[in-house]
Amino acid sequence: MAKPAFSMNISRIALIIAALLALGTVAVQVYRNMNDDSGASSSVAAAEAETAPSVDEVIAGLEKKLQENPDDAESWRMLGWSYFETQKFAESATAMKRATTLDPDNPEYWSMLGEALVMTSDGQQVPPDAAEAFRNALKHDPKDPRARYFLAVQKDIAGDHKGAIDDWFALLADTPSDAPYATDIRRVIGQVAENEGIDVAVRLAKAAPAAPTGGISTDGPAVATAAIPGPSREQMKEAAALPPGQQEAMIANMVDGLDKRLQANPKDANGWIMLIRSRMQLGQTVQARQALDRGLKAFKNDGAEAKRIREAAAALGV
Repeated sequence: MAKPAFSMNISRIALIIAALLALGTVAVQVYRNMNDDSGASSSVAAAEAETAPSVDEVIAGLEKKLQENPDDAESWRMLGWSYFETQKFAESATAMKRATTLDPDNPEYWSMLGEALVMTSDGQQVPPDAAEAFRNALKHDPKDPRARYFLAVQKDIAGDHKGAIDDWFALLADTPSDAPYATDIRRVIGQVAENEGIDVAVRLAKAAPAAPTGGISTDGPAVATAAIPGPSREQMKEAAALPPGQQEAMIANMVDGLDKRLQANPKDANGWIMLIRSRMQLGQTVQARQALDRGLKAFKNDGAEAKRIREAAAALGV
């Protein structure tokens, strides 16, 4: 009886690692901040604490917005994500169910619903309704990493350890080599294989990861990280003459002006990328995420532009 108990423990580890599939870019940004010896990270944190709303405030705002417009699928997704971040998993699942009802062809909505349903259970299994949500995600996006990962976990828990390992190897082959969770997938493969007496040493040694995200197919990251032309000599003099508080206010007004322009003309992918970049440079990570969500919503029916925005945000650590 000891063997099944240990196998369940390994599966629990696999479930925990799955969270990295959703939060990997955040982990990268945290790592960068922790290793920033310039002192900028502390000022960024202070600025964000002053300007960024809390998750609870975001939830309250979304709940009010959805009372006025209950058919906004993307706002339901944002609410589901916010609930998930505060470990309100049942509420997250309810919000994501609403999102999938309004937009049943969106694979991310189904994938997020599945994860919320996993966490709503005891966290040691993939319940049938979660598995169904993951399968729906794969119908619309066969490459969805979260859905593929969890369905492999379900196989492992059910006793199909070889099938789970094969699925994880397939996922590893599609995982960018610089993805934060690539090493974790390899570790889970090794742990489950060792527990079940399956030799994977040669396969792991030969497993070639996908190209790093630097080899992305759109110019979104390049736009996000490109140098911006500097101000003129006159503009520099004017800015230097302002007291520090007024300098900050001037920058904030410029960013807010861009935000308002995008509200009036949302079909500007580069504008959304610049807004996300500006919010991140100001340390306003919550507003940056909101800008990403708004940009994706604006290009909901334009997959190419939505991909540019998403990849640019990833390059910026959003």
